[in-house]
Amino acid sequence: MSLKSLLVASFLVTAPLAAQMPAAAPAKDIVETAVAAGSFKTLATALQAAGLIETLKGKGPFTVFAPTDEAFAKIPKAQLDALLKDTKALAAVLTYHVVAGKVMAADVVKLKEAKTVNGASAKIMVAGGKVMVDGANVVKTDIVASNGVIHVIDAVIMPPKGK
Repeated sequence: MSLKSLLVASFLVTAPLAAQMPAAAPAKDIVETAVAAGSFKTLATALQAAGLIETLKGKGPFTVFAPTDEAFAKIPKAQLDALLKDTKALAAVLTYHVVAGKVMAADVVKLKEAKTVNGASAKIMVAGGKVMVDGANVVKTDIVASNGVIHVIDAVIMPPKGK
């Protein structure tokens, strides 16, 4: 048997097995994925300040509506600085961006609201092919991490008063 026919035979035997194997799960968790993207520096700083890094590195799954650095820049500097110093209020805002479970874009469009880890529900609206979460535009979807999924939003969403 020639080397070429041995390689072909080997491929024919192993190809069906490879097709049955599940795809490899993403290696990075939500925090690592967000940090690697480079556009979530403020979010990472805020998660650190609120003591939520380990939570979002946990098993999950979580769905995170992640505001970009530009989204955080829309908040007046004095207000953002005050929020970063008030860990209780900061945790309330950040957990309002997190939903327990893995909610992919195809599922989000079917929802009218999503109960957040904060305890309050964020309003979901679909209009003209665009998805909005509490008025923030979802600009990128389905960034899969090992412990959930990230959907990028263009504004920081604020929980209802008292939540």
